Amino acid sequence: MFSWGQDVAVDLGTASVLVYVKGRGVVLREPSVVAIEQDTRRILAIGDAARQMIGRTPGSIVAVRPLRNGVIADYDVTEAMLKYFLERVCGKWNLFRPRVMVCIPSGVTSVEKRAVREAAIQAGAKGVSLIEEPLAAALGAGLDIRGPAGHMVVDIGGGTTGIAVLSLGGIVIGESIRVAGDRFDEAIVKYIKREHNLAIGERTAEEVKMKVGCAFPGARDVSLEVRGRDLVDGLPKTIEVTSAETCEALAEPVAEIVDRVKSVLERTPPELAGDIVDRGIVLTGGGSLLFGMDKTLSYHAGVPVHLADDPVSSVVVGAGKALMEYPMVHEDHVPVLKRIM
Repeated sequence: MFSWGQDVAVDLGTASVLVYVKGRGVVLREPSVVAIEQDTRRILAIGDAARQMIGRTPGSIVAVRPLRNGVIADYDVTEAMLKYFLERVCGKWNLFRPRVMVCIPSGVTSVEKRAVREAAIQAGAKGVSLIEEPLAAALGAGLDIRGPAGHMVVDIGGGTTGIAVLSLGGIVIGESIRVAGDRFDEAIVKYIKREHNLAIGERTAEEVKMKVGCAFPGARDVSLEVRGRDLVDGLPKTIEVTSAETCEALAEPVAEIVDRVKSVLERTPPELAGDIVDRGIVLTGGGSLLFGMDKTLSYHAGVPVHLADDPVSSVVVGAGKALMEYPMVHEDHVPVLKRIM
């Protein structure tokens, strides 16, 4: 149960929700999936239990992702999901409600920001602050962004990729694109359908991505048996997918991310660009775990690329650090959180 003044950070992602409690660290990591009954809109399962239902439900039940491309697509379901996760972490509260900091992609609209705030309040938060994901990712990756030196972070999540150059505690240049882990999965589904006449589901595509996926040609040489439905005769079929095939399948979305990173670098002030050449780019987010992603980004951008120690948790850990440093902003005039809204 929360005591007075304890705070929570939430990474409300397209693929997963992570919750950080001040003083306890990351306490929850669950898929952002909800299973609902279509006719009554009654919620049947949330998180891991709902994810197991994807592609396996009867007609009356549907497993949905209430967040798309990093923003709320279904307000009511998002509110219910957030309330469920907060109650799991905090227990049911009567008097002392948690204060919540929610991570959001760079460049979201004021309407999208308001939807996040209202969903968190309705889910039980006493107060809500928002922090941009690249800023949180930089803090979570252990970068000291308070000084005048330049740092660059590329955060590849489930729905969006956040690209930012940071200095003096704020974002100098930031961009968010809707190309990330989900687009990788979609590209694999389309490739296998086109090349093998085989229909596979979202979960199978994700498994292919994690086990044999590759972003840099020749970086990996493994294969995986994949089962699906033959599009010619409609019967079950098993094929073998290689890492070279996944590299070909993922070429387009990976190239889009690389092009945007290069675009941000081209617009970076010369002094900060020099710092980035020396320090390199820090890669965070679950999508950054795609094998060879760091190598292909370094090859095309011409600067070193480093994978964060815990890429999946970097954003929520950074938001948790912001929670601890927030009271210092007025006292010591530390500018590290000046982009918190």
